[in-house]
Amino acid sequence: MPQYLIIYDGQCNLCSTGVQAVHALDQGRLFTYLPMQDETALAAWGITPDTCAQGMMVINMDEPDQRWQGSAAVEQLVSLLPGLAPWVDTYRGLDGLKAWGDACYAQIRDHRYEWFGARADIYRVTGP
Repeated sequence: MPQYLIIYDGQCNLCSTGVQAVHALDQGRLFTYLPMQDETALAAWGITPDTCAQGMMVINMDEPDQRWQGSAAVEQLVSLLPGLAPWVDTYRGLDGLKAWGDACYAQIRDHRYEWFGARADIYRVTGP
């Protein structure tokens, strides 16, 4: 049973492609997925669309108070994928790299539709 919930922008081409890649690697073992456009499901987690405007989220479903958002969510997600945790540890440990990554994430988040386009429909993960 998946332990982590990934909340992503189901209209963003980049976000949807990223979720497709994670789903292909994970095959339903660790992650389940929720587009931020599903306001009813978000409300069940105590999340508003305004909260989602700050970036993607990863929630530990066993301990729902344990949440990551924005670049921290990307780091957490990547660190949970097989074999990638050492790379995230290295990234976090290099002076200035984390701050640069945070700034890059913010730019991508704020310009994702103009740079990568928007889907006409909401992308939803199907299957395990």
